[in-house]
Amino acid sequence: AFDIIRLTTRNDDYQTLRQGITALEFERADPALPLHNPHNLHRSAARLMVVKKNKAVLAKVVSDLRRLGRQLEEIPVLIVDDESDHGSVNTAHSGSGREGADRTAINGLISELLGLLPRAQYVAYTATPFANVLINPTDQDDLFPKDFIIALPRPSGYMGAREFHDFDSRIPVHKRTVADSRELAHVRPMEETGEDGDVYLRQALDAFLLSATVKLYREAHDPSAIGYRHHTMLVHESVRRADHRESAHRIARLWHADQQEGERGLGRLRALFESDFVRVSAHHHDGFVNPADFGDLVPYLREAHSRIEAEGGPVVVVNGDQDIENGTVDFDRRPVWKILVGGAKLSRGFTVEGLTVTYYRRSTNQADSLMQMGRWFGFRHGYRDLVRLYVGRGTGGDKGIDLYEAFEAACRDEDAFRAQLADYAKPVDGGPTITPSQIRPLVAQYLPELKPTSASKMANARPVEIRSPGRWIEPSTLPVGGVIIKRNTERWQPVLSALCGPREQLSVPAHDGTRAASFSALTAVVTHERLLDVLGGLEWDQSKVFAPHLAYLRSLGTGPEPLAGWLIVAPQLASENALKVVLPGTPEISLFRRARRSPGVFGAISDPGHRRVARELLNDGERGVALLYPVIEPEQALRQPVDPARVSIGFALLTPNSKDSDGSGPAIRFRADGA
Repeated sequence: AFDIIRLTTRNDDYQTLRQGITALEFERADPALPLHNPHNLHRSAARLMVVKKNKAVLAKVVSDLRRLGRQLEEIPVLIVDDESDHGSVNTAHSGSGREGADRTAINGLISELLGLLPRAQYVAYTATPFANVLINPTDQDDLFPKDFIIALPRPSGYMGAREFHDFDSRIPVHKRTVADSRELAHVRPMEETGEDGDVYLRQALDAFLLSATVKLYREAHDPSAIGYRHHTMLVHESVRRADHRESAHRIARLWHADQQEGERGLGRLRALFESDFVRVSAHHHDGFVNPADFGDLVPYLREAHSRIEAEGGPVVVVNGDQDIENGTVDFDRRPVWKILVGGAKLSRGFTVEGLTVTYYRRSTNQADSLMQMGRWFGFRHGYRDLVRLYVGRGTGGDKGIDLYEAFEAACRDEDAFRAQLADYAKPVDGGPTITPSQIRPLVAQYLPELKPTSASKMANARPVEIRSPGRWIEPSTLPVGGVIIKRNTERWQPVLSALCGPREQLSVPAHDGTRAASFSALTAVVTHERLLDVLGGLEWDQSKVFAPHLAYLRSLGTGPEPLAGWLIVAPQLASENALKVVLPGTPEISLFRRARRSPGVFGAISDPGHRRVARELLNDGERGVALLYPVIEPEQALRQPVDPARVSIGFALLTPNSKDSDGSGPAIRFRADGA
């Protein structure tokens, strides 16, 4: 075992060593051998620093290490970067507002540390690694995890996303109960309220008090002699400190007002106990004793109040602002029975011990931030059945996101990522495992409004697949050059030549405020392989425009139930003065005028009425529908006769909802780009 010399303490961060630089000079049993030789290394004391990820502090470390000179070449170093997706990722790039800077400060200092310490091993540690795997993998000085990525196994007794969501449940939603639904057992949705905006907060406070009395009852009666050192509630509504002050006052006012209600307050607690806690605990108590009646809890209410109100009252603000914090939350040094109000400090790197009730309304449009704010994940031994999550539904605060659905999407993003990481642990044909630098990990996005991470951290992200079952695929950035336009139109010949039958009349009636739609069209059915041959051969001014969609479409031709084929629909204009054109392999076909709104980019190509009819044609679910539009720009249409070489083929594709390769719905998959 190594002796350890600590260069930082619990209360003191790293300080410049000045003349004390000898603290970093390693003793050697044999000066003729390098320090990393086992004869020297096993006899030398290890140095331990716990260093804040702060520019000034890291700069002190770098400055002191430089003074050691060539000694650094012999020192084995392990650098563990906690919360490695926060602060460590380089966000200095074009458009970031940091023009002229090659690296952000923390990223640059970590890179400098690694440069000074050639024998260093860098291990990044985080619960949300999306930003890390989207780092530019070709930048040798950056922190892309090139050698390995390991997903730590889920520990026993942990309450994670699956304890709050009914993923893959085979029970119909309307038949689920608290016995078989994790959502019904633990989640309490908060809809928009009427006049009383505190109705849900008051109920959450009641749940916090009730769960405290149940814990005290179990301490007194459970044969396991279980104890509850901490009992906490988290209120997270905003990132603004002024809002935290207001929330703390509002909670304290409600708490003290409720304590003055006497019998009325007891009646409200009894109703919540019988309608909620009795039903849930009956199925999820994990063998711990339960009170048979609300009357069994009444003797413990006074003790619960006493513990929660001790040392400054029931509410503590935790946001780093010493002016408004009511007390220090130190779970190691003292029992904490409190309601915690906060924002950023509570959403990353801060473990809330004993967390039983969460009141959550703060929204974000980044999956990694959302997962970090999910403080209700954790170990809940002896009180899993008492855990409640009060979460906003429907509006999602100021960003219009349903918070519960957003968490579900973020959890699916994480599950997809974890499943992929298992591939990096498997030997390939008996040889070594693949590394992330050989095959870069994919990051999925299942909710359009919820990006994997911030835009600044996605500067190197390239979409490689856009899965869109039941959603329209309509590329509008069609090539500009006449030669490419002509070649692309010729490539459509195997599909266009199938449109040789008579016109069909297609229609859909008015429904739910939408107008009826009716039009004639040339139609044909082609195989999936034929359409994909055409789509795969098209040229684009920028290949990335359609490539992610093409990857998804190709996946539909594999698996146990591949897509059977495509119904091709070429709408025809009814007017006698409508433009028509003869294209390779086609009869005379309607031509649509479409203008480009910016260089290379058309506006909408397909017609809303045509799309409504096409969706109705998906009823059998066995094939996709493709709308085809020969389009010409208005100024080109003035030249008669129309030059077929100036006609672009616009298209809109719709795949059935049932054709979803992994059953997880629409998604975008990103991979780090080395550009």
